Amino acid sequence: MKTIQVVLEKELLLEANKAAKRNKQNRSALIRDALRHYLKRMQIRAAEQREIEAYSSHPQTPEELREIELFAREAPWPEPQSVAILGWSASLLLTRLALSWCSLEMP
Repeated sequence: MKTIQVVLEKELLLEANKAAKRNKQNRSALIRDALRHYLKRMQIRAAEQREIEAYSSHPQTPEELREIELFAREAPWPEPQSVAILGWSASLLLTRLALSWCSLEMP
């Protein structure tokens, strides 16, 4: 590990101290975890953006969208969800549902 200096606003430092105490970890561990979480969210956003751009250049046909909507209605999701495709690619929709199902927090 490497030691660095970080400048924080007073209120942010106080909140970080409280959060670290609640989680029974030191402030450095809290900041490392927060940074890992942030970087993971950025990776997911970048992947989503690449997928949106790819599907925008090759949109799905109305028939493909109907098939996806039928699948989403009949799939055994943890809780019933209303599915509105409205411009989202099917793959992106299913990826977002799968990630939420796996308890990954989305941005």
